[in-house]
Amino acid sequence: QLQLVESGGGLVQPGGSLRLSCAASGFTLDYYAIGWFRQAPGKEREGVSCITNSGGYTKYADSVKGRFTISRDNAENTGYLQMNSLKPEDTAVYFCATRPFRSCGSSWGGYDHWGQGIQVTVSS
Repeated sequence: QLQLVESGGGLVQPGGSLRLSCAASGFTLDYYAIGWFRQAPGKEREGVSCITNSGGYTKYADSVKGRFTISRDNAENTGYLQMNSLKPEDTAVYFCATRPFRSCGSSWGGYDHWGQGIQVTVSS
């Protein structure tokens, strides 16, 4: 069974850091781009970051550039999102997803496997 499982979320104070993990099972991530998305209450889901299958190219939403870093370890079949300098507006449910292509693409579409999501709350 193909599955993506996020971990590492929680409650953090503004300015703090969290590292999200996305562990894949039932398939290998080697040939897939990995994306991270988030959905805040009352808002639509938005793309946060993407990394190509090789890890050679990454892209970020303007709102997280310079604060978030996406990475992957294909040997561990896991993707990561390091989130630094967190702000209250980063509060959301975060999802990882995979695209059946090596590239990230020009838009945030084309993802066909999704994790269940994990809560990130930034609050003092």
